[in-house]
Amino acid sequence: MNKDTLFTEFSVPTYEQWRAAAEKSLKGASFDAKLLTKTVEGITLQPIYRKEDTERIPHSADLPGVAPFVRGTKAIEERQTQSWYVSQEIVANTAKAFNQAALHDLARGQTMVNIVLDRATAIGLDPSEANAEQVGDRGLSLFRKEDVEVALQGIDLEKVPPYVEAGALGLPILALFIAHVEAAGKDTAKLCGCIGQDPFNELVTAGKLPFSVNTAFDAMAQSTRWASKHAPQLKTILVGAHPYHQAGGNAVTELAFSLATGVEYIQALLERGLSIDEIAPRIQFSYAIGSDVFMEIAKIRAARMLWSNIISSYGGSAESQKMTIHARTSAWTKTVLDPYVNLLRSTTEAFSAVIGGVDSLHVSAFDEAIRPANEFSRRIARNTQIILEQEAHLSKVVDPAGGSWYVEWLTDELAKKSWELFLQTEEKGGMLDFLKAAAPQTVIEQLAKTRSSSIEQRKARIVGTNMYADVQEQSLQQETLPAIYNERKEALASHRAEKERSIFAKQLEQLAGTNDNQVELAVKAALAGATIGDLSKAVRKSDQVETVIQPLCLHRASEAFEALRKHSDIFLERTGKRPGVFLANMGPVSKHKARADFSAEFFAVGGFDVIREHQFATPDDAAQFAVQSGAAITVICSDDASYPELVPPLAQAIKKSNPQMIVMIAGLPDAEQLASYQSHGVDDCIHVSTNCYQMLRQLQERIGVIS
Repeated sequence: MNKDTLFTEFSVPTYEQWRAAAEKSLKGASFDAKLLTKTVEGITLQPIYRKEDTERIPHSADLPGVAPFVRGTKAIEERQTQSWYVSQEIVANTAKAFNQAALHDLARGQTMVNIVLDRATAIGLDPSEANAEQVGDRGLSLFRKEDVEVALQGIDLEKVPPYVEAGALGLPILALFIAHVEAAGKDTAKLCGCIGQDPFNELVTAGKLPFSVNTAFDAMAQSTRWASKHAPQLKTILVGAHPYHQAGGNAVTELAFSLATGVEYIQALLERGLSIDEIAPRIQFSYAIGSDVFMEIAKIRAARMLWSNIISSYGGSAESQKMTIHARTSAWTKTVLDPYVNLLRSTTEAFSAVIGGVDSLHVSAFDEAIRPANEFSRRIARNTQIILEQEAHLSKVVDPAGGSWYVEWLTDELAKKSWELFLQTEEKGGMLDFLKAAAPQTVIEQLAKTRSSSIEQRKARIVGTNMYADVQEQSLQQETLPAIYNERKEALASHRAEKERSIFAKQLEQLAGTNDNQVELAVKAALAGATIGDLSKAVRKSDQVETVIQPLCLHRASEAFEALRKHSDIFLERTGKRPGVFLANMGPVSKHKARADFSAEFFAVGGFDVIREHQFATPDDAAQFAVQSGAAITVICSDDASYPELVPPLAQAIKKSNPQMIVMIAGLPDAEQLASYQSHGVDDCIHVSTNCYQMLRQLQERIGVIS
């Protein structure tokens, strides 16, 4: 048969015909209830998408590299010659350890040096000004140019771009890195990557800045003006959406609040005399990538489109409208329990990021929630990206999701919802005023509660944690970075003794007294020996006006169930055994197996030892074994038809022998029947609609697991 006429032999069914066939197969069940899916973003997904769903979408015919850049900022020929940067976070707290890890990883496929700073460095404190917990806490301690030199020894920043989240002030950290570049004889004009200041990230995470927002914006303006002249490829402004994600938000809130933050930064810098084409190319966005594959693809695509429209409205050039996106796989989705499942989570999240078209990517190590990544976990995470690039060849395809009716529709729908929330933010005076009014915090808190409820009821499944738990699993060994507080304080004292303060005092004085050429002055001071604490004080100009808001509550999705398991582990250490649950499996396997399987799984996620080896013909036999088992809880498992005959005598027999034993049934009888069972000694029931977390916590409290 001729291929041109092949499909003419078959009639094309209409949507109405398809729906009629689908409803027939449902045998009376509701089409909407069974086949429509509502996401946490409030978007209702259809079971099938058609060409008609995308015909009115304005960007559907656009090409890659063309505004509004839904399909990517790179044209086809660019994408085929340049993939995303492999930008794995390197977590080490000393410059020497960082350098060893960085050189090792760069030789094995990493293409961007991603520097995670410790808390003290990020907030501009010298070791002597910080407390012990802030120095070397899951990040690199830097207070002087020499630290940067050691950390980057053998790494040419002209060829390997840096990615540094430079905190709320930014300029002092930028100055240390530029001082290193100049001391090494390198050309700042060849720098690319990001050394980015993000005051709102610090504000929503910590709840305060130790200085006014205007001071942060002054420093941002200085860094951006300098970079536009001396390092035009370097990003100096970072907009991180991670806090909104890790506090339990969704794709809509991440997009809306990150875009509003970007606009707030633009407005502040425009007021300080910069042009939109100086500002926009210096901004980099950073997003967390969650587990909903297609939603995350749509999120990245929608972000580019919306940002392009925003910059266009400011009169920015087509080049300025291009959004640069760094992504990291979600910390919110990672678990302490069954941690090797995190390998699968990170892989699907990385896939979404790449298909969406990010410019750089960090894939979290599978043990990220437990300890700093070691060489093995770093290698597995790094190789995940390399496989996607070099074996799956994803870098060879431009916008692989483009043209999918579902993805195009979802991108447009997500963009519309995000734009609505963005406009609400702007109507309230912008992101800063919105944060001060605690509006984003309230929105995120409500979303987090909804998501937590779904997790607690196991409607949202976390494999290995709230479903399919392995009570006998061996935990990964806890590791921490070495304590370096005293060592760093001694290094600072030695540095002070070696460097004559009078050499750089003049630059610091000038830095504190001017709003011009601050980066050049800070670099000169750093070259002469000024520390990050010196530079921060000078840039702040004695500003002691704190900016305070209600912070977001950052957490991981699995924390509640991990706490249950932790309580059971402590109980095991204290008593030599786990809290026990006896399953009274009544009748033949066909009657009790389904509910016994459900009950065993239900209690396993709380770290209970489930005893289910026996099946019983009579209530007396079951009661005898239940009491002898030593378990604190008995769950009766059979079918609804058998319960009226079995439950009353079995519950009574157990309570007569051991009044303290908790007796439950698996299933959900009607209210009248349950009341009857309770009158005979049944305490409660468990079923698919039970809030698993709350029930298990109450039981742990009742039997003394939680003291």
